[in-house]
Amino acid sequence: MPREIVLGDALVPGLLILFVLAIAVIWLLDAIAGRFSLYRFVWHPPLFRLAVFVCVFGAFALLLN
Repeated sequence: MPREIVLGDALVPGLLILFVLAIAVIWLLDAIAGRFSLYRFVWHPPLFRLAVFVCVFGAFALLLN
């Protein structure tokens, strides 16, 4: 994956695509967790969502190499 991607006349970092993809995956996982009421087992749902996002984004970034 290139380090920079050209969008129009702007160069954006290659991690931007992975960031947007991670947000989409987290959105899907959040919908599934909400549908099955899995957040009742979590102490602090917003903190849990952030931690899962960091894990997913980090996993995608490791796939970059």
